Amino acid sequence: MEKTARSAAVIKRRRHSKAVIRESIELYGLMFPVIVLILCFSYFPLFGIVIAFQDYQPGNGFFWGDVQWVGLKHFKEFIGSSLFPRLFGNTIRLSLKNLLFGFWVPIAFALLLNELRHMRFKKFVQTASYLPHFISSVVVAGMVLSFLRTDGLINSIYTVFGGTRTAFINEANYFDTIYILTNIWIAFGFDSILYLSAISGIDPQLYESARLDGASRLKQMWYITLPCILPTIAILLIMAVGGMVSSNTDMILLLYNEATYPKSDVIGTYVYRVGLGADGTGGGQYSLGAAINLFSTTINFCLLFLANKISNKFTSYGMF
Repeated sequence: MEKTARSAAVIKRRRHSKAVIRESIELYGLMFPVIVLILCFSYFPLFGIVIAFQDYQPGNGFFWGDVQWVGLKHFKEFIGSSLFPRLFGNTIRLSLKNLLFGFWVPIAFALLLNELRHMRFKKFVQTASYLPHFISSVVVAGMVLSFLRTDGLINSIYTVFGGTRTAFINEANYFDTIYILTNIWIAFGFDSILYLSAISGIDPQLYESARLDGASRLKQMWYITLPCILPTIAILLIMAVGGMVSSNTDMILLLYNEATYPKSDVIGTYVYRVGLGADGTGGGQYSLGAAINLFSTTINFCLLFLANKISNKFTSYGMF
Protein backbone atom coordinates (compact mmCIF):
# COMPACT_ATOMS: atom_id res chain seq x y z
CA MET A 1 0.00 0.00 0.00
CA GLU A 2 2.78 2.43 0.90
CA LYS A 3 4.62 1.71 -2.37
CA THR A 4 1.39 2.28 -4.32
CA ALA A 5 0.79 5.59 -2.53
CA ARG A 6 4.37 6.74 -3.20
CA SER A 7 4.13 5.78 -6.87
CA ALA A 8 0.83 7.69 -7.18
CA ALA A 9 2.41 10.75 -5.54
CA VAL A 10 5.43 10.62 -7.90
CA ILE A 11 3.15 10.29 -10.95
CA LYS A 12 1.05 13.21 -9.71
CA ARG A 13 4.14 15.42 -9.27
CA ARG A 14 5.41 14.54 -12.75
CA ARG A 15 2.05 15.35 -14.31
CA HIS A 16 1.97 18.65 -12.43
CA SER A 17 5.49 19.50 -13.62
CA LYS A 18 4.58 18.70 -17.23
CA ALA A 19 1.45 20.86 -16.94
CA VAL A 20 3.49 23.79 -15.60
CA ILE A 21 5.99 23.43 -18.47
CA ARG A 22 3.18 23.33 -21.05
CA GLU A 23 1.60 26.45 -19.56
CA SER A 24 4.96 28.28 -19.53
CA ILE A 25 6.25 27.09 -22.91
CA GLU A 26 5.97 30.60 -24.40
CA LEU A 27 8.06 32.05 -21.59
CA TYR A 28 10.69 29.36 -22.08
CA GLY A 29 10.66 30.17 -25.79
CA LEU A 30 11.33 33.84 -25.02
CA MET A 31 14.16 32.88 -22.67
CA PHE A 32 15.86 30.57 -25.19
CA PRO A 33 17.55 33.28 -27.36
CA VAL A 34 18.79 35.03 -24.21
CA ILE A 35 20.27 31.80 -22.85
CA VAL A 36 21.99 31.13 -26.20
CA LEU A 37 23.47 34.66 -26.23
CA ILE A 38 24.73 34.31 -22.67
CA LEU A 39 26.32 30.94 -23.44
CA CYS A 40 27.94 32.20 -26.66
CA PHE A 41 29.25 35.55 -25.41
CA SER A 42 29.69 35.04 -21.66
CA TYR A 43 30.54 31.39 -20.98
CA PHE A 44 32.18 29.91 -24.10
CA PRO A 45 34.82 32.71 -24.24
CA LEU A 46 35.87 31.74 -20.70
CA PHE A 47 38.02 29.01 -22.26
CA GLY A 48 40.30 31.84 -23.41
CA ILE A 49 41.35 32.40 -19.80
CA VAL A 50 43.95 29.65 -20.25
CA ILE A 51 46.17 31.99 -22.29
CA ALA A 52 46.90 33.84 -19.03
CA PHE A 53 49.02 30.79 -18.15
CA GLN A 54 50.71 30.51 -21.56
CA ASP A 55 53.04 32.47 -23.81
CA TYR A 56 50.27 32.67 -26.36
CA GLN A 57 50.96 33.54 -29.99
CA PRO A 58 48.20 34.23 -32.54
CA GLY A 59 47.59 31.17 -34.67
CA ASN A 60 48.37 28.68 -31.92
CA GLY A 61 45.61 26.68 -30.29
CA PHE A 62 44.74 26.92 -26.62
CA PHE A 63 45.38 23.24 -25.92
CA TRP A 64 47.17 21.94 -29.00
CA GLY A 65 50.07 22.89 -31.24
CA ASP A 66 53.10 24.77 -29.94
CA VAL A 67 51.63 25.65 -26.52
CA GLN A 68 54.08 27.03 -23.94
CA TRP A 69 52.69 26.82 -20.42
CA VAL A 70 54.35 29.36 -18.10
CA GLY A 71 52.25 29.13 -14.93
CA LEU A 72 51.96 32.41 -12.99
CA LYS A 73 54.71 34.20 -14.94
CA HIS A 74 52.44 36.97 -16.28
CA PHE A 75 50.76 37.57 -12.92
CA LYS A 76 54.16 37.99 -11.29
CA GLU A 77 55.28 40.26 -14.14
CA PHE A 78 52.28 42.56 -13.65
CA ILE A 79 52.41 42.67 -9.85
CA GLY A 80 56.18 43.20 -9.92
CA SER A 81 55.96 45.96 -12.52
CA SER A 82 56.97 49.49 -11.53
CA LEU A 83 53.59 50.67 -12.90
CA PHE A 84 51.52 48.37 -10.66
CA PRO A 85 51.23 50.74 -7.63
CA ARG A 86 50.09 53.60 -9.87
CA LEU A 87 47.65 51.51 -11.88
CA PHE A 88 46.10 49.76 -8.89
CA GLY A 89 46.00 52.95 -6.81
CA ASN A 90 44.36 55.01 -9.56
CA THR A 91 41.79 52.27 -10.22
CA ILE A 92 40.76 51.99 -6.57
CA ARG A 93 40.77 55.78 -6.05
CA LEU A 94 38.57 56.53 -9.06
CA SER A 95 36.20 53.65 -8.27
CA LEU A 96 35.88 54.68 -4.62
CA LYS A 97 35.19 58.29 -5.50
CA ASN A 98 32.69 57.25 -8.14
CA LEU A 99 30.96 55.04 -5.55
CA LEU A 100 30.97 57.67 -2.79
CA PHE A 101 29.84 60.60 -4.92
CA GLY A 102 27.84 58.83 -7.61
CA PHE A 103 25.93 56.01 -5.90
CA TRP A 104 23.56 58.17 -3.86
CA VAL A 105 22.69 60.60 -6.71
CA PRO A 106 20.18 58.26 -8.48
CA ILE A 107 18.58 57.50 -5.09
CA ALA A 108 18.15 61.19 -4.25
CA PHE A 109 16.92 61.93 -7.78
CA ALA A 110 14.32 59.11 -7.62
CA LEU A 111 13.09 60.30 -4.21
CA LEU A 112 12.75 63.89 -5.38
CA LEU A 113 11.14 62.83 -8.66
CA ASN A 114 8.62 60.76 -6.73
CA GLU A 115 7.53 63.89 -4.85
CA LEU A 116 6.66 65.81 -8.03
CA ARG A 117 2.93 66.10 -8.56
CA HIS A 118 2.90 67.87 -11.94
CA MET A 119 2.92 64.85 -14.28
CA ARG A 120 3.96 66.67 -17.47
CA PHE A 121 6.92 68.29 -15.78
CA LYS A 122 7.81 64.97 -14.11
CA LYS A 123 7.82 63.12 -17.45
CA PHE A 124 9.90 65.86 -19.06
CA VAL A 125 12.51 65.70 -16.27
CA GLN A 126 12.64 61.89 -16.47
CA THR A 127 13.11 61.91 -20.25
CA ALA A 128 15.78 64.62 -20.09
CA SER A 129 17.69 62.71 -17.39
CA TYR A 130 17.66 59.46 -19.42
CA LEU A 131 19.05 60.99 -22.62
CA PRO A 132 22.79 61.06 -21.71
CA HIS A 133 22.69 57.29 -21.11
CA PHE A 134 21.61 56.66 -24.71
CA ILE A 135 24.18 59.00 -26.24
CA SER A 136 27.38 57.32 -27.42
CA SER A 137 30.29 57.55 -24.98
CA VAL A 138 32.40 59.00 -27.80
CA VAL A 139 29.88 61.82 -28.30
CA VAL A 140 29.65 62.51 -24.56
CA ALA A 141 33.44 62.59 -24.22
CA GLY A 142 33.64 64.90 -27.24
CA MET A 143 31.15 67.26 -25.62
CA VAL A 144 33.09 67.24 -22.34
CA LEU A 145 36.40 67.90 -24.09
CA SER A 146 34.77 70.71 -26.08
CA PHE A 147 33.38 72.32 -22.92
CA LEU A 148 36.77 72.11 -21.20
CA ARG A 149 38.88 73.62 -23.99
CA THR A 150 40.66 76.87 -23.21
CA ASP A 151 38.12 78.63 -25.43
CA GLY A 152 35.24 76.40 -24.31
CA LEU A 153 32.09 77.04 -22.30
CA ILE A 154 33.56 76.27 -18.86
CA ASN A 155 36.52 78.59 -19.33
CA SER A 156 34.25 81.33 -20.68
CA ILE A 157 32.15 81.16 -17.50
CA TYR A 158 35.27 80.85 -15.37
CA THR A 159 36.78 84.05 -16.79
CA VAL A 160 33.55 85.99 -16.15
CA PHE A 161 34.14 85.45 -12.42
CA GLY A 162 37.75 86.61 -12.63
CA GLY A 163 39.52 83.32 -13.33
CA THR A 164 42.20 82.69 -15.95
CA ARG A 165 41.74 80.32 -18.85
CA THR A 166 43.02 76.84 -17.94
CA ALA A 167 43.48 73.67 -19.99
CA PHE A 168 41.54 71.55 -17.49
CA ILE A 169 41.77 68.39 -19.54
CA ASN A 170 45.59 68.56 -19.46
CA GLU A 171 45.75 69.06 -15.69
CA ALA A 172 46.08 65.74 -13.84
CA ASN A 173 44.65 67.21 -10.62
CA TYR A 174 41.34 67.97 -12.34
CA PHE A 175 40.90 64.54 -13.92
CA ASP A 176 39.08 62.92 -10.96
CA THR A 177 36.46 65.67 -10.89
CA ILE A 178 35.94 65.59 -14.67
CA TYR A 179 35.64 61.80 -14.77
CA ILE A 180 33.26 61.48 -11.81
CA LEU A 181 30.97 64.33 -12.87
CA THR A 182 30.81 62.89 -16.40
CA ASN A 183 29.91 59.44 -15.05
CA ILE A 184 27.21 60.89 -12.80
CA TRP A 185 25.74 62.94 -15.65
CA ILE A 186 25.56 59.87 -17.90
CA ALA A 187 24.20 57.37 -15.38
CA PHE A 188 22.09 59.05 -12.71
CA GLY A 189 18.87 59.32 -14.75
CA PHE A 190 18.90 55.79 -16.11
CA ASP A 191 20.01 54.27 -12.79
CA SER A 192 17.09 55.95 -11.03
CA ILE A 193 14.64 53.75 -13.00
CA LEU A 194 15.20 50.80 -10.64
CA TYR A 195 14.56 52.97 -7.59
CA LEU A 196 11.44 54.51 -9.14
CA SER A 197 10.20 51.02 -9.94
CA ALA A 198 10.78 49.96 -6.32
CA ILE A 199 9.00 53.08 -5.06
CA SER A 200 5.99 52.41 -7.29
CA GLY A 201 5.56 49.03 -5.56
CA ILE A 202 5.08 50.58 -2.11
CA ASP A 203 1.55 50.22 -0.69
CA PRO A 204 -0.21 53.66 -0.95
CA GLN A 205 -2.05 52.90 2.27
CA LEU A 206 1.20 53.38 4.17
CA TYR A 207 1.39 56.98 2.97
CA GLU A 208 -2.31 57.57 3.71
CA SER A 209 -1.89 56.29 7.27
CA ALA A 210 1.20 58.47 7.74
CA ARG A 211 -0.65 61.56 6.49
CA LEU A 212 -3.53 60.88 8.88
CA ASP A 213 -0.98 60.74 11.70
CA GLY A 214 0.33 64.16 10.63
CA ALA A 215 3.62 63.02 9.04
CA SER A 216 5.20 65.54 6.68
CA ARG A 217 6.37 64.53 3.18
CA LEU A 218 9.96 64.51 4.42
CA LYS A 219 9.09 62.11 7.25
CA GLN A 220 7.12 59.91 4.84
CA MET A 221 10.19 59.76 2.63
CA TRP A 222 12.47 58.94 5.57
CA TYR A 223 10.29 56.42 7.41
CA ILE A 224 8.37 54.79 4.53
CA THR A 225 10.04 55.24 1.13
CA LEU A 226 13.66 54.68 2.12
CA PRO A 227 13.06 51.55 4.26
CA CYS A 228 10.88 50.05 1.52
CA ILE A 229 13.54 50.49 -1.18
CA LEU A 230 16.39 49.38 1.10
CA PRO A 231 16.58 45.88 -0.51
CA THR A 232 17.06 47.49 -3.95
CA ILE A 233 19.71 49.85 -2.57
CA ALA A 234 21.53 46.94 -0.89
CA ILE A 235 21.60 44.79 -4.05
CA LEU A 236 22.82 47.65 -6.27
CA LEU A 237 25.45 48.65 -3.70
CA ILE A 238 26.74 45.07 -3.59
CA MET A 239 26.98 45.04 -7.40
CA ALA A 240 28.75 48.42 -7.39
CA VAL A 241 31.31 47.20 -4.83
CA GLY A 242 31.80 44.07 -6.95
CA GLY A 243 33.00 46.27 -9.81
CA MET A 244 35.50 48.31 -7.83
CA VAL A 245 38.53 47.10 -9.80
CA SER A 246 36.75 47.51 -13.14
CA SER A 247 36.48 51.26 -13.56
CA ASN A 248 34.76 52.77 -16.61
CA THR A 249 37.71 52.18 -18.92
CA ASP A 250 35.89 53.36 -22.06
CA MET A 251 35.30 56.84 -20.65
CA ILE A 252 38.82 57.09 -19.22
CA LEU A 253 40.31 56.15 -22.60
CA LEU A 254 38.32 58.93 -24.23
CA LEU A 255 39.17 61.58 -21.63
CA TYR A 256 42.76 60.90 -20.60
CA ASN A 257 46.05 61.84 -22.26
CA GLU A 258 49.76 61.52 -21.47
CA ALA A 259 49.67 64.66 -19.33
CA THR A 260 47.12 63.10 -16.97
CA TYR A 261 48.64 59.58 -16.79
CA PRO A 262 49.77 59.99 -13.15
CA LYS A 263 46.10 60.32 -12.07
CA SER A 264 44.14 58.68 -14.89
CA ASP A 265 46.08 55.57 -15.92
CA VAL A 266 44.16 52.55 -14.60
CA ILE A 267 44.35 48.77 -15.01
CA GLY A 268 41.89 48.78 -17.93
CA THR A 269 43.80 51.39 -19.93
CA TYR A 270 47.08 49.55 -19.33
CA VAL A 271 45.53 46.31 -20.67
CA TYR A 272 44.38 48.27 -23.72
CA ARG A 273 47.90 49.53 -24.34
CA VAL A 274 49.76 46.24 -23.82
CA GLY A 275 47.14 44.24 -25.70
CA LEU A 276 46.51 46.45 -28.73
CA GLY A 277 49.70 48.49 -28.77
CA ALA A 278 48.09 51.89 -28.32
CA ASP A 279 50.39 54.85 -27.64
CA GLY A 280 53.29 53.07 -29.39
CA THR A 281 53.89 50.43 -26.71
CA GLY A 282 54.20 47.56 -29.18
CA GLY A 283 51.16 45.60 -28.03
CA GLY A 284 50.38 42.00 -28.83
CA GLN A 285 50.94 40.84 -25.24
CA TYR A 286 47.70 38.86 -25.15
CA SER A 287 48.74 36.53 -22.34
CA LEU A 288 49.73 39.44 -20.10
CA GLY A 289 46.45 41.21 -20.86
CA ALA A 290 44.46 38.06 -20.05
CA ALA A 291 46.38 37.60 -16.79
CA ILE A 292 45.68 41.19 -15.72
CA ASN A 293 41.98 40.81 -16.50
CA LEU A 294 41.81 37.54 -14.56
CA PHE A 295 43.58 39.26 -11.65
CA SER A 296 41.01 42.10 -11.67
CA THR A 297 38.06 39.71 -11.99
CA THR A 298 39.27 37.63 -9.04
CA ILE A 299 39.52 40.70 -6.81
CA ASN A 300 36.07 41.87 -7.97
CA PHE A 301 34.58 38.49 -7.09
CA CYS A 302 36.15 38.59 -3.63
CA LEU A 303 34.81 42.13 -3.06
CA LEU A 304 31.36 41.05 -4.26
CA PHE A 305 31.33 38.07 -1.90
CA LEU A 306 32.55 40.21 1.04
CA ALA A 307 30.01 42.99 0.35
CA ASN A 308 27.21 40.45 0.11
CA LYS A 309 28.23 38.83 3.40
CA ILE A 310 28.37 42.20 5.19
CA SER A 311 24.99 43.21 3.73
CA ASN A 312 23.40 39.93 4.84
CA LYS A 313 24.75 40.42 8.34
CA PHE A 314 23.70 44.03 8.89
CA THR A 315 20.62 44.44 6.66
CA SER A 316 19.43 40.85 6.00
CA TYR A 317 19.44 41.64 2.28
CA GLY A 318 21.85 40.10 -0.21
CA MET A 319 22.27 38.54 -3.61
CA PHE A 320 22.88 35.01 -2.31
